[in-house]
Amino acid sequence: MKDLLLITPPFTQLNTPYPATAYIKGFLNTKNISSYQIDLGIEVILELFSKDGIQKIFDTEIDLQNISENSQRIFALRDEYLKTIDQVILFLQNKNPTLARQICSMNFLPEASRFNQLDDMEFAFGNMGLQDKAKHLATLYLEDLSDYIVENVDSDFGFSRYAERLGKSANSFDELYLKLNDSQTFIDNFTLKILNEKLELIQPKLLCFSIPFPGNLYSAFRCAKFIKENYPHIKTAMGGGFPNTELREIKDQRVFEFFDFITLDDGEVPLELVYESVCYSDQSEKSQYKRTFLIENQEVTYKNNSTKYDYKQSEIGTPDYTDLQLDKYISVIEIANPMHSLWSDGRWNKLTMAHGCYWGKCTFCDISLDYIKIYEPISAKILVDRMEELIKTTGETGFHFVDEAAPPALMREVALEILRRNLVVTWWTNIRFEKSFTQDLCFLLKLSGCVAVSGGLEVASDRLLKLIDKGVSVDQVAKVTKNFTEAGIMVHAYLMYGYPTQTVQETVDSLEMVRQLFEMGILQSGFWHQFAMTAHSPVGQNPEEFGVTPIKQEIKFANNDIDFTDKTGIDHSKFSFGLKKSLFNFMHGINFEIPLQDWFDFKIPKTTIHPDYIHDCLLDEDQFSFKGNSKVIFLAKNVIAENYIKTKKQNSWAYTRITFHLKTNIVKIELEQEKADWLIKIISENTFGNPKRITLQQLKNNFEENFDDFELFWFSKPIQQLKENGIILSL
Repeated sequence: MKDLLLITPPFTQLNTPYPATAYIKGFLNTKNISSYQIDLGIEVILELFSKDGIQKIFDTEIDLQNISENSQRIFALRDEYLKTIDQVILFLQNKNPTLARQICSMNFLPEASRFNQLDDMEFAFGNMGLQDKAKHLATLYLEDLSDYIVENVDSDFGFSRYAERLGKSANSFDELYLKLNDSQTFIDNFTLKILNEKLELIQPKLLCFSIPFPGNLYSAFRCAKFIKENYPHIKTAMGGGFPNTELREIKDQRVFEFFDFITLDDGEVPLELVYESVCYSDQSEKSQYKRTFLIENQEVTYKNNSTKYDYKQSEIGTPDYTDLQLDKYISVIEIANPMHSLWSDGRWNKLTMAHGCYWGKCTFCDISLDYIKIYEPISAKILVDRMEELIKTTGETGFHFVDEAAPPALMREVALEILRRNLVVTWWTNIRFEKSFTQDLCFLLKLSGCVAVSGGLEVASDRLLKLIDKGVSVDQVAKVTKNFTEAGIMVHAYLMYGYPTQTVQETVDSLEMVRQLFEMGILQSGFWHQFAMTAHSPVGQNPEEFGVTPIKQEIKFANNDIDFTDKTGIDHSKFSFGLKKSLFNFMHGINFEIPLQDWFDFKIPKTTIHPDYIHDCLLDEDQFSFKGNSKVIFLAKNVIAENYIKTKKQNSWAYTRITFHLKTNIVKIELEQEKADWLIKIISENTFGNPKRITLQQLKNNFEENFDDFELFWFSKPIQQLKENGIILSL
């Protein structure tokens, strides 16, 4: 029995739990509040995609003569699906790796329409390892079953969402309310059966739903309705990304037939106060709340009467994944996009380096909301403490830092702390492509275990980047992506089209910039999405300044995405197919030579971008700059020094050959003996393990106490060789 039950309703991810309940449970631990958490999504998926679940799918009555040819084929092969499903799920849970050979034989899995794309994608998957190729084929197999479910059993089904259309821009609660008062769906039956079992076992006083996306909304309401009808003594609360962005102006009382409380923004203090109100408050006392909607005097009321401050990030504890079935999540590979495989393949512990965004200016972003507006970083020591704690509790060494944009300076300190503790971890995060990401910093991040970064290039046009207030230029993005790529870190770019006042010419030129970035090999992954205006962004709050006119609607329920008209009158959606098709080709290193016109079935103007624009940007680099405040770090290990005498005619000089044994190569340099002795001493005193790092100016002063002209030494060929191999880093 627990006081609180934390639930993520269906569906989010298949490969790893959405972290919100783990964050909250970690906080509740610091307050000694007993709680239990479940990810209903993965539990429903595992029951649905089991032999018994598939049997129920095929037992559902259908009109065999009037369904699609694809569904007819799947139904005809139903015995093959029943035979293979349990083994395929075990394989995707990494519990049955030997099945990969059978799957890749192409004579094991039943195949329907999803497998038709294999011919087109063989070039992308032909060189994959056996396990990854088998995961892709198994994913197609599951998607075939999903297509059958959507057509014949439950049209709202989706692996990472359920009834998403009901939550997207739902200014009115009417449609969702009607659906909730209709009979339960096929998926609902699975969901509510599992929920009921958990309620009988845990017997909570307060049940809290974390709703990150529109695709979780319907299931959360359906579960809440079930609780109100069958367990009326249990109070229900809603929080998470969806209410934080969409329900800030809620007025419809009918919502509170399902939920007693809706909390906004950081959930720790609001939930703590709701818990106190439900479990401990004397009914004669007036409860205090923080950022909470509830019904009071038969009206929807926003209560923010508590003076309690939000907790600092250092005080909220380490995320706690206890109770979640971590060994049962399944890895899928849907498409040949390297960044998408990180999202969907493998188990990642989620952490945050900093609350909010340190930049906080992008005009398309919800910068008026606390989750972005309030910036608060965590110390590197606390972060790596939490990493070590999560490794112990989950057994996983993979980390996804889910920041809006991870701060470069903090990334540097985290990397150094990881190296100091000699940890072996794998991590990735979201960034801004800013100039702080030098070649040396990128190399350091790689050494600490960073394998990928994603960042917003958005519209690859300097005029529009300035209008967006992105704080970067295309030139700068090119240099940063080059630094990451050369360090061996994969780079994914978020790309945008249809930004207010964007012209057709700018869309074409943006595509050309992207083409060149991929052709130069400095971008490995990307994704185009069409601009959406949100209520909490500068564009949404001041549309007239950006040349757009919002289409006004009465708001009683959700309010985030806003329909609008652009003064340019351009139908940007017509570019979608061509942009995505070209990007798919560029990601796989082909068809760079095809004219941009060939990606579209309508006339477009020729690009105005010079074909060598990105190439020339990368040539414009100052290799010999001296920044005295840069911190210098020496990553040398296993150094061997040999003294010898070099003779020329009748003169001789004492030299030292220094050999650095790196993991994958050997670096040898020769220096005059006195300078070599000085360098070896400096290296031993200033390794990454030393928390007090020497600056370049201090290094110069130290050198010039003994020798002349530090710059000549610092930019000499031997020292350049050490810098190029990452033995000396200037950060």
